[in-house]
Amino acid sequence: MNEQPNVVFLFPDQLRAQTLSLYGNSAYVETQIETPNINRLADRGVTLDNAISNCPVCTPARAMLVTGRYPQSTGHLINSTRTRHSEISIADAFSHKGYRTAWIGKWHLHTGHWPALDRMPMQPDWVPKGRDRLGFEYWRAYNQHMVYFNGFVHKDDWNYERWEGYETEGLLNYAFEFMNESKNDPFLMFLSPHQPHYTPEQFAPDRYYEMLPDELVLPDNVPTSMLKAAKEMYRHYLAMILAIDEMLGKLMDYLEEEGLIDNTILVFASDHGTQGGSQGVSPWSKKNPYDASIHVPGIISYPDKITAGTRNDTLLSMVDFFPTLCGLAGVPVPKTVEGTNLASNIAMGEQPETAAPDSVFLMNFSKYFDWFQNGAEWRGVRTRSHMYCKRLSGEEELYDLRADPLQRNNTALTDHDQLEKMRVLLEMHQRTRADELVPCTDWQGWLDEQRRVIRNAKGELSHPETPPDWSLL
Repeated sequence: MNEQPNVVFLFPDQLRAQTLSLYGNSAYVETQIETPNINRLADRGVTLDNAISNCPVCTPARAMLVTGRYPQSTGHLINSTRTRHSEISIADAFSHKGYRTAWIGKWHLHTGHWPALDRMPMQPDWVPKGRDRLGFEYWRAYNQHMVYFNGFVHKDDWNYERWEGYETEGLLNYAFEFMNESKNDPFLMFLSPHQPHYTPEQFAPDRYYEMLPDELVLPDNVPTSMLKAAKEMYRHYLAMILAIDEMLGKLMDYLEEEGLIDNTILVFASDHGTQGGSQGVSPWSKKNPYDASIHVPGIISYPDKITAGTRNDTLLSMVDFFPTLCGLAGVPVPKTVEGTNLASNIAMGEQPETAAPDSVFLMNFSKYFDWFQNGAEWRGVRTRSHMYCKRLSGEEELYDLRADPLQRNNTALTDHDQLEKMRVLLEMHQRTRADELVPCTDWQGWLDEQRRVIRNAKGELSHPETPPDWSLL
């Protein structure tokens, strides 16, 4: 067995924490599906009760995961933005220490179909070899499309290859192929299915719908006017989550059968959640400062360092996964990383080496996913007990998450002491990131005509295809 642990990260899209029985409680609703394999992973490791998506939009969140850096640095404010070649990724950090690396599934850190962008892409979309793939060697991926049955990935040239069957099954076959090839070396593998995201075509195989209850119940923060649309959405959403649970179960079975699971850091998390009609917001919408959008599942199993069946309330956000996995695996954290290594905060028998964050910086930049459009700019702060949001209009929202987990009672006008504390925290985060809450169109100059990042919050940058400074590893 390799002394270095493997890392396997199952990263479904748009899966909110509150839908899972692992996080469910009476404040939300009775859990309506069983997810035995997600619970099985939790029984083997630690459940993170405060895993948070800083910016609940695909590309910004994924860039934070892969680089450990905030949008104000990477320039990933909206979807379909091409990542700078100089960014040092988690694949770079691990391959520098002898790891084989793989990305399988949805990438969404490139331009994809742009400028002929289809709002609901259904075609293959090439991500060029080299630094556009940020150091991931084994590549069975697509930038962004919504073909869930017999969909397509690229490998090493422009010709695409179709997976067989449903996406969770097809991508899993690539995962088995990579792991079979990599057993004699330590490996880092991200497995990134698109589910449970929206598609204009068929969402999931019929067998998963047959496992759902006849009548769905939604949280009390879904208004009556939204119930019909929300229930229709939620049925598809739950069916896709059942597919993800089955995918995780097969992945764990493989690791157990191959004798790899005890020496593997196995992670389950998502890039952001979805509103599901909560707060009266369109069911498939994210990019909102509410827990339905920002609170994601987080489970990490690693028997060598993490006590099985435990829970941890450390605030861990998208920028923290990269350095934390480095810490657990004994890989040096690159100097470029802005997140916090929280390995000692979640490992058994260790004294925390650094103080865990007392708050998470939240943000949204644009009204639309793929264009700079004014109208939905906000910044916020999430602590263990409160969520605060300030919109460009000046409107403020404050919620006591322990007394009001469904975020129905805005206390910004009544809880003045807490409001001032949260304002101070937000100002601190913005100052640290050189961030300004300004109209979205003010950021248009951050991208060139090829949607490559040429500026960030601190000013103009070098050519977007400048190679990395490897001395920062």
